[in-house]
Amino acid sequence: MRHIRNAIYTIRPYERGIQETFGKYSRFVKPGLGIQIPIVHIIRVRDVREHTLDIPPQSVITKDNVEIHVDGVMWVRPNPDEESIKRTFYSIDDWKRAIIQLAMTNLRQEFGDLTLDESLIAREKIAENLQTVLNTFAVEWGLIVSKVEIMLIDPPDDIKQAMHKQKTAEQERRAMRLLATGEFEAAEQQKKAIIQRAEGEREAAIMVAEGKAKAIRLVNESAQKYFKGNAQSLKQMEMTETALKDNTKIVITEEGISPTLLLGSIPITTSEENK
Repeated sequence: MRHIRNAIYTIRPYERGIQETFGKYSRFVKPGLGIQIPIVHIIRVRDVREHTLDIPPQSVITKDNVEIHVDGVMWVRPNPDEESIKRTFYSIDDWKRAIIQLAMTNLRQEFGDLTLDESLIAREKIAENLQTVLNTFAVEWGLIVSKVEIMLIDPPDDIKQAMHKQKTAEQERRAMRLLATGEFEAAEQQKKAIIQRAEGEREAAIMVAEGKAKAIRLVNESAQKYFKGNAQSLKQMEMTETALKDNTKIVITEEGISPTLLLGSIPITTSEENK
């Protein structure tokens, strides 16, 4: 806040002011160049830009009786209309200090309604609730709380150590689950590979057997169709060869060699001798 007592003055674009005449409010002053009567008039000026205000660190007790340290930050600005600017001067002596104290009080209340675990995951909810409560009171002072952020939630050291151990144990359990899942999937893939290989070998064996059967069938069909007479002669020749090896007597006829076996030492005759 600044005071202007000069006869000629300038109000900047981000400022709003009020003029007092002999200590009494007389008019609202907007940005621009102006003239006043020194001693008779005085202009009080407000900066209506956003003001960044820290919420100092403090100890708060959670719903489950755990003491934690918290702090935050908020963005506050005077509302630029005439009535709000008047309130920043006449309804509160130090609006910045007043809004900070109000924030600290309500911050303790917000954490007092939550357990430690709830507090650690409720930063945004706490900030939104705090902003709503602050604006309820700040409007009486001509202010607007634009945003609130919770910067720090610091539990005691023993609780932080316990939380760290719990987190480490959870990470180890998660790693074990991932490892077990990976091994299971690998075993399943190996099982599928073995089954597929066995099926491939079985199908290959079936194809080889079918191929052999087909080849045998084709040979038989060809032999029956094209080599029937020759096959019979070949059989007779095989029998003759066997008989000769055993010194068996045979008869040669006009139709060829007769595979008839004779007893004793009857000489081999021809058809001419039989005549």
